[in-house]
Amino acid sequence: MDIDMPEEKSRRRRRLIGARAAVILATFAAVLSLATGLANITTGVAVGPLSPFIPDVVQQTAGFTGTLTGFFLLLSAWQLRRRLRVGWYGTVILLPVTAIQGVIQASPYSFPLVVFSVLALPVVAVNYSRFDRPVTFSNTQIAAVLALGGTLAYGTVGSFALREDFGEVDSITDAFYYTIVTASTVGYGDITPQTEEATLFTISLVILGTASFAVALGSVLGPAIEARFARALGTMKETDYDLFEDHVVVLGYGELTEPLLEELDGTDYVVVIEDAEEARRLRERGINVHVGNQSDEQPLRDVAIGRARSIIVATNNDAEDALSILTARELNPDARIVAAATSRVNIDKLRRAGADTVFSPAVIGGRLLVRSALTDDDIEEMADQLHEEG
Repeated sequence: MDIDMPEEKSRRRRRLIGARAAVILATFAAVLSLATGLANITTGVAVGPLSPFIPDVVQQTAGFTGTLTGFFLLLSAWQLRRRLRVGWYGTVILLPVTAIQGVIQASPYSFPLVVFSVLALPVVAVNYSRFDRPVTFSNTQIAAVLALGGTLAYGTVGSFALREDFGEVDSITDAFYYTIVTASTVGYGDITPQTEEATLFTISLVILGTASFAVALGSVLGPAIEARFARALGTMKETDYDLFEDHVVVLGYGELTEPLLEELDGTDYVVVIEDAEEARRLRERGINVHVGNQSDEQPLRDVAIGRARSIIVATNNDAEDALSILTARELNPDARIVAAATSRVNIDKLRRAGADTVFSPAVIGGRLLVRSALTDDDIEEMADQLHEEG
């Protein structure tokens, strides 16, 4: 018991200041920044303890910019959720900004914003090594960015060049504004083409804008829809386990695994199995499942096995279990690996493969049967207690 106490304290400490806590605190700060800024804009300058010392225009400006900062911080928190390094940099830069904006707004609503921003900053900072993934873009996303950028450049330069043919385009800012409202099909009607040449240019801008926004929308919604289908089919992506730490990894699924899952209820765990149909059934029960060969490195890396505290191997095939244990031990030398051997002769083999503890349900059951037959010990009561605990 005394040996487990330091380990349990260490796990609690990691939960309090780990990557998941960093994401949660950053998200709270982002939401509070948005809410505080909107409250400032809606209700005007609120009366707070520092309001007499801060000009009204500064408080109002902080409210507008605070809303924008909250939006960008929410985006950075989402990037943290995917363990992107750029999200870490963005969050570390924006958290002091939200705290300063909260102080400047001098509103009673801004006090929680300042508190959460100050609390989140050191937690995010100490988890620098956890957010180590570089930003990668698919070909579709690159095409979407180029299409949007090209459309905006085409519209801005073209409308400014044809400014004499538009009633209200007098500067490059007006040209950019006209491009935005036209390409997005908002069309306020405050700027209209006055000549046939300008009308044709506007038609081309609407067509390009609609197409580029459609490509951009597809690049955003496509991966989300793909992820939804993957979850429905029992396949989870690597990013679904980005914030897993001190969790349990169950390698394989068999008759022995079912009672294990019941015991693990309330614990962060994931099951790695190769059968997609079985994975789908487990997913329907709300169990985290990753489809892949449990003896291959990549599926185990996908479920963050390097940060797991325990690994359980209990299928009906001791040979496959030995391969799974060898791979798991290589990827996480410090994790505790527990295995169940279907055959008594394989107990030592599984230990040599790297398992810390190996049980043989058949041997245990056989010994209980013999003791029940040859002694007066109430073995049946002991078995009933084990079943009730299960």
